[in-house]
Amino acid sequence: MSPLKDLLVGRLMPEKCYEELFVRFHLHAPCLKFVLNKIVGFWIILDSFLAQVPQLLKILWTGSAEGLSLTSFLLHLYALSCPVVYAAALNFPFFAWAERLFTLAQTATIIFLILHYRHETLKGVLLLSGYGGVMFLLGSYAAVAVVEVMHTSTVAAFILSKVVQTVTNYRDGHTGQLSTLSVLLSLGGSLGVAIVSVQENGGSFTTLSHILSTCLSFVLMAQVLCCTRRAGSVAKKMD
Repeated sequence: MSPLKDLLVGRLMPEKCYEELFVRFHLHAPCLKFVLNKIVGFWIILDSFLAQVPQLLKILWTGSAEGLSLTSFLLHLYALSCPVVYAAALNFPFFAWAERLFTLAQTATIIFLILHYRHETLKGVLLLSGYGGVMFLLGSYAAVAVVEVMHTSTVAAFILSKVVQTVTNYRDGHTGQLSTLSVLLSLGGSLGVAIVSVQENGGSFTTLSHILSTCLSFVLMAQVLCCTRRAGSVAKKMD
């Protein structure tokens, strides 16, 4: 077995698809769809677990949270919290949503660091403690109708979070400490969710919402790349 076949077969595609795509060079539609769905799933998992890690590390490395919108990350935290509250309120098995706590912890830490580097450490502790308490109460005692509304608002909160950060970047004229890798992972995850939604829901409102979220991720990525390129040009001129 060739190294390429050994790498792809079983991990990304069945042997039949490998034969169609890499031996016969036949763009077999079902195989292409299968591979696309595999890649999409991979990006969604990366976004779910690791998207905020580069951002967190960059803040810690530089000792600054300049350019990061507190409002944007609070909205992001809310969007991540809604599925957890929903699952807890409806008594879903813990293992079905426990992995979301990892992403929640990352985002909460970023919010704390934003406030910490603004010299508002106590405010950060109180804010996150209060937020955690409210979410716990909602997950434990809120009416089902309330948590269903929260769950429905998840995508809207993600979209608004990206809008706020985009506007902040435009207003500041730079992206500050916004992590390129985090934005890229988020873009991949958003694009993956949009593709899955198109396949499952067609042109529904949910699909359009995911497409809008993906477009905003593209805008954020463009802002980061433009600002990075501009900073590089300025550095060369100074040299």
